[in-house]
Amino acid sequence: MEMFENNLKRFRPLADRMRADNLGGFIGQEHLIYRNSFLVRAIENNCVGSCIFYGPPGCGKTTIANIIANTCKGNFKKLNAVSSGVGDAKTIIEEAKSNLELYGTKTYLLLDECHRWSKAQSDCVLEAIEKGYINFIGSTTENPYINMTRAIVSRCKVFEFKPLSVDNIVCAINRALKDKDKGLGNINVKIDSDVIRYLAYNSSGDLRTCYNTLEFAVTTTPPNNNDEIVIDKNTINDCMQKGNIALDETSSYDFLSAFCKSLRGSDTDAALFYAQKLLSIGYDPRVLARRLIAHASEDIGMADSNALLIAISALISCEKLGMPECNLTLCHAIIYICEAEKSNSVLLAMNSAKSDVDLYKNARVPNHLKNHPTDFNDGHGLYKYPHDFGGYCKQQYLPDDVKNKIYYQPKNNGREKGLIRKKDKYNN
Repeated sequence: MEMFENNLKRFRPLADRMRADNLGGFIGQEHLIYRNSFLVRAIENNCVGSCIFYGPPGCGKTTIANIIANTCKGNFKKLNAVSSGVGDAKTIIEEAKSNLELYGTKTYLLLDECHRWSKAQSDCVLEAIEKGYINFIGSTTENPYINMTRAIVSRCKVFEFKPLSVDNIVCAINRALKDKDKGLGNINVKIDSDVIRYLAYNSSGDLRTCYNTLEFAVTTTPPNNNDEIVIDKNTINDCMQKGNIALDETSSYDFLSAFCKSLRGSDTDAALFYAQKLLSIGYDPRVLARRLIAHASEDIGMADSNALLIAISALISCEKLGMPECNLTLCHAIIYICEAEKSNSVLLAMNSAKSDVDLYKNARVPNHLKNHPTDFNDGHGLYKYPHDFGGYCKQQYLPDDVKNKIYYQPKNNGREKGLIRKKDKYNN
């Protein structure tokens, strides 16, 4: 039996071997895991209730669930929403109820990919969660508020996990290279610090991807004459699943900056080139689409509001279709945004309003605009319903401190050309 267990341990992937089994060994998610945080206190005091962990792959969701299982006293059951059904859940619930009644022992049910469960499947665990027969721990890459039944979400504490930082992953790589029990410490691996950071950056916040790449690179690279396994950037490029990378962290940021400035500068050809360069190295197309959305308001704004709609459509295409299909839609949006009339009036209006919010911290809402106006007369009279006056009527909306401020000033470009603001139109 021991021989079989050793074989299983020996052939486990590096990502699984290096999985932390306590909070001290956990890497990343500093916004959730810190001294006296809610989640840490709950784990240390054995009072973790039903919760949902959501975030991108390889960021530590399953690891935290395993730490809960190791730290909190109780039975730990695991299901995958893709392969399990109502029958599997009911069996665990009956066993959990019996253990709670007879021995006072809690049962933790970890459900991977929990967003894949249908409403009928989710409903089968509602009563068990509500009555405390099980502590439900859902793990998902999708936003539970959108992709899970409201009844389940309302009974759980939701924790959002974020992609790991480059520094987080560098720390994890160094730990794996030194660990002689679970990692690669018994292998004479020679890898420079800049190559480690290169691997960390190109893992895109996914530690599992990083470990898989590192293990593949070490196990497939023959030792040199000094019995060293030398890992360089070319080796990482060959072993990285997303293909030939060819850019380091600084260079990729430079290309992204050039892409953004080309959009602002209306150079369609340059923007298309930089976009295709970034996509060719495995850059997430959603990053480019999000930049298009930002530029649609920052650099085009009211000059052509259709740019914002097209940019949002490009993001939806990236999320629903993925590469390579979404590339065409992305290019469509890039061309539109580059060729559209430019105006930064929205950006200027936002910054000006934000500045006054900081400057006039005690500005008060005029009495006639309050949700529940009082009898106090502040000189503005009663609220006038604009539709009773043909759609517009003159009255003060801003607080007294800034009542004469003008934040939005149309530029003489595109659809803003000749635009007269409503209050200016009717006041004159």
